[in-house]
Amino acid sequence: MKLISEVVEDCNVTTQLDEATGQKSYFIEGIFMQGDIKNRNGRIYPAAVLQKEMNRYQKDFIDTKRALGELGHPEGPSINGDRVSHLITEMKQDGSNFTGKAKILSTPMGNIVKTFMDEGVLIGVSTRGLGSVKPTKSGIMEVQNDFHLATVDIVTDPSGPNCFVNGIMENTEYYYDIASGNWLPQQSVEEVIEEIQEEIEKEVRRVVHRVDESTAARLFERFVKSLRN
Repeated sequence: MKLISEVVEDCNVTTQLDEATGQKSYFIEGIFMQGDIKNRNGRIYPAAVLQKEMNRYQKDFIDTKRALGELGHPEGPSINGDRVSHLITEMKQDGSNFTGKAKILSTPMGNIVKTFMDEGVLIGVSTRGLGSVKPTKSGIMEVQNDFHLATVDIVTDPSGPNCFVNGIMENTEYYYDIASGNWLPQQSVEEVIEEIQEEIEKEVRRVVHRVDESTAARLFERFVKSLRN
């Protein structure tokens, strides 16, 4: 599956003041995903596919308070702890739209987002997930039922709507590694062959080294015996 991300430009920012503590909480809310409509990347997400993933993401991440997102456009599906900026707290379906809400955290990246919000910087959200696409009869690329939502990130667009980073990265395939519990980039055939060759060379050197030590020990033992004679 390939990494797919889509930018949604309309995102509301809100703040809440706790009168007891004087602390201000920051939130973003709005449309996080859109189904049954061709987006600016020329792709369409069936609402049924998004609904399925929203339900899974709600159960596995939002309900367990693990729905973390980052600031910027990461190059892979895994969450980078040092870039976390917010916690997604809500996500629900409204027709073909899927709205959400996220609380900005007091992490280094979260504090940057808070500064952006205080200064009125335009903020958008970008879904990040894995999946495959196929062309429809009309030529539109349709996201398939294997779509796997990773998270919703925060993005900025200081230059205007047309300057958002192109969301899809078609250069890397990913697979789920059961041992580590992470999505990892799939290596090319050439990279796999190169790694195998390196491992073979290491094993050969290790075996040769062991043989050399064994030979040296046997010769030394013969030498000691010759002194006794």
